[in-house]
Amino acid sequence: MPFIHDDFLLSTGTARRLYHTYAADQPILDYHNHLPPKDLAENRQFANLFEIWLEGDHYKWRAMRANGVAEQFCTGGAPPFEKFLAWAKTVPYTLRNPLFHWTHLELVRYFGIDEYLEESSAQSVWDRANALLATDALRVWGILEKFKVRALCTTDDPTDDLAYHAQLRKAGLKTKVFPAFRPDKALRVDDAPMWNAWVDQLGAAANMDISSLARLMEALKLRHDFFHAMGGRLSDHGLNHCYASFCSDADAAAIFDRARAGQAAGADDHARFATYLMLHFGRLDAEKGWTKQLHLGAYRSANTRKLRELGPDTGFDSMGDWNQVAELGAYLNALESEGMLPKTILYNVNPVQNMAFATMIGNFQDGSVAGKIQYGSGWWFLDQKEGMEWQMNALSNVGLLSRFVGMLTDSRSFLSFPRHEYFRRTLCNLIGKEVESGELPDREDWIGPMIRNICYGNAAGYLGLDLS
Repeated sequence: MPFIHDDFLLSTGTARRLYHTYAADQPILDYHNHLPPKDLAENRQFANLFEIWLEGDHYKWRAMRANGVAEQFCTGGAPPFEKFLAWAKTVPYTLRNPLFHWTHLELVRYFGIDEYLEESSAQSVWDRANALLATDALRVWGILEKFKVRALCTTDDPTDDLAYHAQLRKAGLKTKVFPAFRPDKALRVDDAPMWNAWVDQLGAAANMDISSLARLMEALKLRHDFFHAMGGRLSDHGLNHCYASFCSDADAAAIFDRARAGQAAGADDHARFATYLMLHFGRLDAEKGWTKQLHLGAYRSANTRKLRELGPDTGFDSMGDWNQVAELGAYLNALESEGMLPKTILYNVNPVQNMAFATMIGNFQDGSVAGKIQYGSGWWFLDQKEGMEWQMNALSNVGLLSRFVGMLTDSRSFLSFPRHEYFRRTLCNLIGKEVESGELPDREDWIGPMIRNICYGNAAGYLGLDLS
């Protein structure tokens, strides 16, 4: 039997029946990823397996470094095949790392290759995969059709002109592609040179001079309006922790003025300014019926030498250990007190905080929308089988798994769509085992629709995207 087979990860008969009947054929709604809109608009054709698989994958780079692979074969200048060969040599050492599962699942689903990747098979895998990548079936649009991707949301800065999204709206692509509003740089008054350059870019995008806090708020609203007109219905924030250092309009304006004059904010003023803007963003989302996503807890760019050499998002981030609860609760409560708390999805990266996040969402459900506040799927270091199970167990114990909006890739790679399959198999295995042990009733009329909805239907109904 091949390693990746029809019943991969499905340990009981009930799990197999649930997966093949209710999950396997569901379309994909990938509502948070980092796919390049340029590649989507231009229907990119990848020249080789390195380009589509290793070009920006910091998960693989971390594993390769841990295996003693030099940087030239990760982010450096080694030829593409040599980088791929270095990865192939690393794969046998990834046993029990989710990369081992993902690697072989992707080889089977994209290229029909069901042999193990290792040094001896590398040349054959490279040649066969590259031959298929040269066909239209594995250009970007072909991949989206192959995996039944109904819609996806990219992650976009407010300064982006969304030109590629405009191009996609006219292109006839069956998959709907929407922008998501990611204004993290607006908060960074602690880095005055970077922040001022970004504010100038924002002013150019909004066609206005940003000389005051009021003008900044106006420009952000104009860009938020523009994203809405382009079909955007989600925002996203990647923060160490939520901010809840509330301040007056005058205090925020003074911090703005000092930063605009080139004076970087200290930690306290940064927290106050970030809180002020995060409340503004929450109100904008609530006014338009958007969904806010809060990705909390990553400890980014720990290795400052590598940050200087290679830049951010190159594999030197880890779980943080900030105390999330009090500030997150205070921020959500501030918006709730105004009647301006939007639909919100909370993601944590440290499993120590699973139950804290899972219980936090219950504080702000208001009956207006089923699952209005969501505990998001296992994220980053937790988007593997065990992490997914931890997240679903926490949500099940203190909330409603049946209202969960399910999985997303959070990926920069077009080879990542099988992560939805991986999640669906994990979900069905978890439920199937409990049916067979008698912990859940053998009521397929209840459980089948629940699985279908977690795989696709809940997200489709919750996010407010135009999927017609």
